[in-house]
Amino acid sequence: MVDTEPLWGIATYELSEKLGRRITPTIRETTLGGTFANTLKVCAEYAGVSVTDAEAAVLREEMYRRMEGLLSENLEPHPGLRGLLGALRDEGVPMLVTTNTVRRLADISIAAVGEEFFSGSVAGDEVKSPKPAPDMYLKAAGIVGVEPGDCLVFEDSTSGMTAGAAAGCRVIGLPAAGQTPPAGVRVFGELFGAGGFSGLDVADVRAAYESFR
Repeated sequence: MVDTEPLWGIATYELSEKLGRRITPTIRETTLGGTFANTLKVCAEYAGVSVTDAEAAVLREEMYRRMEGLLSENLEPHPGLRGLLGALRDEGVPMLVTTNTVRRLADISIAAVGEEFFSGSVAGDEVKSPKPAPDMYLKAAGIVGVEPGDCLVFEDSTSGMTAGAAAGCRVIGLPAAGQTPPAGVRVFGELFGAGGFSGLDVADVRAAYESFR
């Protein structure tokens, strides 16, 4: 809904530099859509250092504070998204946000899109195992009282697509260039074309949902 990855990239590169060695763009790709714990592990291993629990807590707080500033200043919903969300809401379609981001940061992103569109949300610090585990999508389905197989998921990270598929949801992926979506995931561009969310309506989403049958 909003492109936070460039902002996470800034904070992730800064984290790696604090640990003594700036990660490469290829290494950075392994942290996309992941948790802070995974990002710290990747950066520490690349730098060849060990991090104590106390040091990890300090680094996590510093990164979250940095992200609060970046998110508050730079987020814009993708063109056409708010119109589509409004149309789906008016049709009575319950929608939830699921994100590996912790609640304190997730709320900033949700507010940038519009809290009024959503029935709820599940943040990364509210499940036992975040994406790519299916927990988050299983919880989201339970919140609205439907089976995961009746849920349509839009995901732009490999970990998120994997999580949705593992939960048994119908998953539409928006993979980055060169990224191969997991098995069973339909690609957004193949379903809707290259125009993004602009021009999409409820009928388009309904047809995509039915295409999984």
